[in-house]
Amino acid sequence: MKKLAPFAGLFLLLVVGTAANAEDAKPFLTAKDVDLTMILPPPPANDSAETKAEIAEVLRLQVTRTPDMEARAKADAEENVWRFADVMGPKFTKDALPKVDAFFERVAATEGAVVDPAKDVWKRPRPHMLSDLVKPVVKPTTSGSWPSGHTTVGTMMGIILSDMVPEKRAEIMARAWQYGHNRVVAGIHYPSDIEMGRISGAVIAIQLQHDADFVKAYEEARAELRADLGM
Repeated sequence: MKKLAPFAGLFLLLVVGTAANAEDAKPFLTAKDVDLTMILPPPPANDSAETKAEIAEVLRLQVTRTPDMEARAKADAEENVWRFADVMGPKFTKDALPKVDAFFERVAATEGAVVDPAKDVWKRPRPHMLSDLVKPVVKPTTSGSWPSGHTTVGTMMGIILSDMVPEKRAEIMARAWQYGHNRVVAGIHYPSDIEMGRISGAVIAIQLQHDADFVKAYEEARAELRADLGM
């Protein structure tokens, strides 16, 4: 039994660590708090003129995107706030900002908790599912396309970050817009998915301001971020 003790201790650490991470990623809100099916219109029909025009736009970008555009679209497939480092500066790092990291993990979890149920209701097929000509440069997925979850969380992060650091609001929001657009560049979303994602992100960000748990975590993360940036 004594030989098993170290393994038992390791197991306990893993359980505790997993529980802590799960708590960090607990969403602030869910679809019960923000029902996007009551806010957004349904997506265009698969055989509609609008969807056909959107596929044409995806294909246009597919043949005109540069290697640099492809690289940025691939990099922006990551759903985390550290994608804003290029406008926030070299001090904006995960290691230096543990409270910011934990806070935005919960923001990302909130996006999933709100958006995924709506995606499941609408079940809009991705562009590559309707046209064999579309070749995404990121890992293909068959989850619902409407609205774009990446764009939703990018918009949420952009709004929240720009509230924390209003001195960089223009650059942050421009980056958030680019983050969403890169989903079309990547060939994984229609332009209208991006539009709906921006609306969703703004709606959720506004609703978050009324959540006491969010406000407390926001203030702690904001203080850490501004101190790190020397503001």
